[in-house]
Amino acid sequence: MGATIRQQQGDVYVMRITGLLKKSELDALQASAAKMLDYDPLLRVRLLILVEKFEGWERNPDWGDMSFYAEHGDKITKIAIVGDPKWETEFKMFTGAGFRPAPVKFYPSDQLQQARTWLAE
Repeated sequence: MGATIRQQQGDVYVMRITGLLKKSELDALQASAAKMLDYDPLLRVRLLILVEKFEGWERNPDWGDMSFYAEHGDKITKIAIVGDPKWETEFKMFTGAGFRPAPVKFYPSDQLQQARTWLAE
């Protein structure tokens, strides 16, 4: 259904992903984020990803495009993902956990406050 991103407070940004995520929606979100990150070269972001009623990713051969990560990945300092635990492995792969310098942690849907606390540390 979609993906949105909004600044919440200071350097914390909240990305909401619902329904079936389409590559075109992610591309639009990344283009918007790239403009913001390019506008302020000193900006560093902590990202909270809220996964709600997620149905998966649309079939698309271009999911391997890593250009946003290559250009802007170092500007994201922490990622907390909150959602259904059945998606934990896929979202950790999707966010590049273990490959990026920023730590990535997954929290079940009922642990939103714990995710926010960890993100703020």
